[in-house]
Amino acid sequence: MDWKLELVPVPVTDVERAKRFYSEQMGFAVDHDMCVGDEARIVQLTPPGSGCSIVIGTGGGVVEVQPGSLQGLQLVVSDVAAARAQLVERGVAAGPVQHVEDGAMADGPGGAWNSFVYFSDPDGNGWALQEGAEGS
Repeated sequence: MDWKLELVPVPVTDVERAKRFYSEQMGFAVDHDMCVGDEARIVQLTPPGSGCSIVIGTGGGVVEVQPGSLQGLQLVVSDVAAARAQLVERGVAAGPVQHVEDGAMADGPGGAWNSFVYFSDPDGNGWALQEGAEGS
């Protein structure tokens, strides 16, 4: 039996601002943007090539944790430097390419699975880009 992670709720304070960030700056596809009654709004977005989406929104059942409290979300890309350049071009304040060396972060790329770029959404939810091995 397969167990597939399909949806990750991301807590935000301003749905419109977050939707613009994820769709326009991150390049995520807007799969759904719907209101359920007068109180709930659900926006589902998917990173390019991903089988897993995120959901942002307001109202019951979307996510009930503090905006900005989600840390460690990770996107795997084939070329971390090129992905970082895209984000910076779109106005995302992405950090430099770094790698783990002797248990600490060091500047510059590392080997396969050891090159990272860190950034946050407008609410402070923390993301990382990780360069995967070729063909992964």
